[in-house]
Amino acid sequence: MVKLGYTILYVSDVEKSIKFYEKAFGFNRKFITPENDYGELSTGETTISFVSKDLANSNLKNGFIESSQLEKPFGIELALITDDVQKVIDRAIELGALIAEEAIQKPWGQTVSYIRDIDGFLLEICTPIK
Repeated sequence: MVKLGYTILYVSDVEKSIKFYEKAFGFNRKFITPENDYGELSTGETTISFVSKDLANSNLKNGFIESSQLEKPFGIELALITDDVQKVIDRAIELGALIAEEAIQKPWGQTVSYIRDIDGFLLEICTPIK
């Protein structure tokens, strides 16, 4: 059997990214290394983890494409579910996120918006699908 354990984001500053997610979304810090090059947040069943770009480069000999708020987002997103999409978006924007797409209601009744976190990763902020 296989299950999803964590999603890992490669970031410039692990501590700064974890603090953003704690303050913007109310997640709790699960773990961070003394070197501040790896950390995890408790978010429910799947952990969001952060790795410094330096550590990621040491793991991947051929490197990787870095995420940035200045470039288009990768073709992947993290979906964060809430009953109050606008409140979550507003708090994240105050902390340095950028709006990518304003909230709209989908034909199936779900409210969906897209933001870019402080490292440029695409986050879907949405209500539960009913």
